[in-house]
Amino acid sequence: MPAEVTVLALAALLQVLQIVLMAVPANAELGPRTTMGPRDPQDHAHDNPYMMMSRRTGRLHRAMNNHFEGLILFTIAVVVVTLGNAASPLTAGCAWLYLAARVLYVPAYAFGWSPWRSIFWTIGLAATCVMIVLALL
Repeated sequence: MPAEVTVLALAALLQVLQIVLMAVPANAELGPRTTMGPRDPQDHAHDNPYMMMSRRTGRLHRAMNNHFEGLILFTIAVVVVTLGNAASPLTAGCAWLYLAARVLYVPAYAFGWSPWRSIFWTIGLAATCVMIVLALL
C-alpha cells in the first residue's frame, strides 16, 4: 500500500478518535435528552446545545469539524497522487507531515495554544497543497 494511502487510513482513524474525544464529554455535559434527541430548533428555543458545552468540549467539537474539512482536501490529494502515479518520497513526506500537524492540532485547539493551532493548521494545508501540485506536474 502506498504511504499516502496508509496515512489516509490513519487520518480517518484520527477523525474517529476526535469524534470520541468530543462525544464523550458532550454527552456528559448536555445529557441524553439533547444528544440523543432530534435536535430540533424549537426544543432549544433559547439555547444552541453546542453553546451549552464547556469551552474545551466546544473546542474539541470545532477541531473535529475542522478535520472533516481538512480530510476532504487531503483525501483528494491522496487520490490524485495515487491514481496519477505521482507518489514519491516527497508526497509521502507531505502525507506524514499532514498527519503529524493534524495530531498536534487537536491538543493545540483543545487547550487554546495560540498561535500553534493556526500554525499546525497551516502546515497541514500546505502539505496537502504540495501533494496536489506535485501530482499535477
